[in-house]
Formats: sequence, structure tokens, C-alpha cells
Amino acid sequence: MPTFSAHDGTTLAYTVSGHGTALVCLPGGPMQDSAYLGDLGGLSAHRQLIRLDLRGTGGSAVPDDPASYRCDRLVDDVEALREHLGLDRVDLLGHSAGANLAARYAERHPERVTKLLLVTPSTIGVGIPVTGEVRRDTALLRRDEPWFPAAFAALEALFAGTAGADAWQAIAPFFYGRWDEAARAHQAAEAGQRNQVAAAVFGADGAFDPEATRAALARFASPVLLLAGEVDLNSPPPAITEFSGLFPRAELVIQPGAGHFPWLDDADRFVATASTFLG
Repeated sequence: MPTFSAHDGTTLAYTVSGHGTALVCLPGGPMQDSAYLGDLGGLSAHRQLIRLDLRGTGGSAVPDDPASYRCDRLVDDVEALREHLGLDRVDLLGHSAGANLAARYAERHPERVTKLLLVTPSTIGVGIPVTGEVRRDTALLRRDEPWFPAAFAALEALFAGTAGADAWQAIAPFFYGRWDEAARAHQAAEAGQRNQVAAAVFGADGAFDPEATRAALARFASPVLLLAGEVDLNSPPPAITEFSGLFPRAELVIQPGAGHFPWLDDADRFVATASTFLG
């Protein structure tokens, strides 16, 4: 696994797969090993995927300063990767919480981004709330699934503040378009891939400045694609539709039947959408 040095001396790792023009991929979690992205459903057949392991995750070292896990400070790591790769400009993909980092990078270094692809993005960094009502309406789209009664009961308990320790596991099916063996394996690996200490710092005070980010994105001149999953409980289409309106050159695609990991739910559709946008 290749490595490079961040500006503070922390050794960071990344994974390279595929061929063609580089696509720098920022994982979510937050602060989850980029391994969960895999080859993004086969997107590596169209682009060389550069998956960054954020500091303290995957093959990257734990930093001396835990405060450097904060989202705004991770922007420097993305810039250090660009410099290490010797690229004047990059195509940038951010998934879930990684979209917050991608947006902050585009805010600070707009001239370095050729195209921006935000996959089922978190909206916290741009100050777009996702209400309980929207999440409930999204969950109800799955009412015919065999696992729905137990999962929905756990979701209602979370909304009411009465949930037990197993509630988050109980609602896991809502994050996948198909709760099959592959989805179960993908979800089961998550706990061992996430740095919980880093995750707690990622969104700490100062990590986000929604007003400043929104103002910067309104001036962002490069093409943007926001890809939402039709049944994604984490990043429901109404919130992503609002997010897309922050950019002057944004395209919104809602992938039918997809959850939070659309490349798992329908790889062919996901790859066709992403590769068409990236060119």
C-alpha cells in the first residue's frame, strides 16, 4: 500500500485500483477504512480509483494530535495527497460523511477540482437538516420488506429516545437497497473498520461552517453530480435535492431502489451514472 506524509508528518496510506484518469475517493463513516468502498461496483474499469485512508484508519497512522481528526483539518491531508500524486487538478468523490470533507476541500481549493461527485452525501456540513418526518417517510417505502416491522419499531424508539443498545443494529436494513447476504457482510465489517475516537472528533466544534461553505459552493464553477439513493434513510432524496441547489452547475440523480451504498444495490446503474458524469 503506497504512503505519503501529511503536512504534520503523519504517514497516510492510499489504495490504487483500475486504470485511466485518477479519481480521488474520500470515505465516510465518519472515519472508516476506505476498504468498504471496494472498487465502487466496478467503477475501476473506467477510472483509476485513489482511495484515501483518512488518518487513524486503514493503513494510515494515528496522528500525534487527536484534534487533527476534525473535518476541516483533514482538508490539508487531501491537498497533501494531490501534491504527492503530482496532479494539478483532481476529480474528487466523497461518500456519505466524506462528502463533508469533499465540500470543504472544494471550498478551500476550488481551482484544484475538475469534477465533484457526491454519493449519498451527508448534509451536515452545509447546514441542511434531515427531519424525523423525512426519515420516517423514507423508511415507510420499505413497508413490504419482511424485516420491516422490527426495524421500524427500533427506528420509532430512536426517534422517541427510548431505544435500547441494539436499536442501531436493528435498523441496519434501512441503509441497503437489498438486505441480502452481501449487505449483511458489508454491514458486519463496519465496526472493525471505523476509528470511533476519530469519528467523535470529526464533527467537533469548528469542523463545519455552513454559511461559509454554502457561499463558496455558490461560486464553485466545476461540474457537480449528487447521487442519492431512493430509499436511503441516512441521506434521503429531499435533503440531497436541496443540497444540489447550492451549486451553480449541479446535476441530481436519484438511483431507484438504492440505499446508502448504491454501488452495492445496482452496480451497473451506479457505474453507468458515475462514468457518464466523469467522462
